[in-house]
Amino acid sequence: MNGYELVVLWFAWIVAGGSPGPATLSIAGTSMESGRRSGLMMSLGILVGSASWGLAAAFGMSAIMLANAWVFETLRYVAAAYLLFLAFKSLRSALTPQTDLHQKAFSGSLKQIFVRGMLIHLTNPKAILSWGAVYAIAVSPSAKTADLLWMFGFLFSGSILIFIGYALLFSTEWVVAGYQRMRKGFELGFAALFGFASLKILTTRLL
Repeated sequence: MNGYELVVLWFAWIVAGGSPGPATLSIAGTSMESGRRSGLMMSLGILVGSASWGLAAAFGMSAIMLANAWVFETLRYVAAAYLLFLAFKSLRSALTPQTDLHQKAFSGSLKQIFVRGMLIHLTNPKAILSWGAVYAIAVSPSAKTADLLWMFGFLFSGSILIFIGYALLFSTEWVVAGYQRMRKGFELGFAALFGFASLKILTTRLL
């Protein structure tokens, strides 16, 4: 991938990671209810869970794609289907009543909050699907493990930005108020971006 494509991929990763879901809603709710320290601990736990799936996918995908090129093409369609699912989910969320972020809050010791955050991502099948799909889209079938690890670090920097950013922002009152006012517009934008990305994957020959 060239520099422009990498920038687009990183932006798409951030958009996907920042869209409402178990991880982001849990960070937002915990930050609002229990404060910034608790929100940051929740985000750190989620990042550990995300890194676990990302590294597992990197090591596994390297061997699988080298041995079976068809897996690479299959995952392309899996990735497109997943993006269509995200587009539908965002559209449905925009058309439903407002989500109460307070219902997603976690309390307890910082250690307990960290563990809960980690478990949120470790038990989320979409996390491993996301990592595996993006490796199939962005890395060639002959990629070495080092290339996949570089891609992991590149994308994980976006995950850090999103999850830590959620904790910092949603522990600020004016951000919460602004999000609640503009939620529908954000969700419609997410739906359009995911739909466009899915179409782009399906119409671009990767092999």
